[in-house]
Amino acid sequence: MNKLKLSAIPDDKPVKITLELPAPVFRDLQAYAAILAKANGGTASPEPGKLIVPMIQRFMASDRAFSKTRRQENAPVQG
Repeated sequence: MNKLKLSAIPDDKPVKITLELPAPVFRDLQAYAAILAKANGGTASPEPGKLIVPMIQRFMASDRAFSKTRRQENAPVQG
């Protein structure tokens, strides 16, 4: 079989998950949304749930140990 130039196409369809947050964490998300709205000129506060994805992305992007381990695990095998 010929080797194709494309490998598997990643499934980048959003995945819906349901989670329960402790009440204090949800209140903090609400407060964060309100502060963010004020910082952006007093526009309407974003839905607290909309903050979760960018927060997780920022957290993972800033975690050096995670980034280093991920690079090592995805490194091509020398052979």
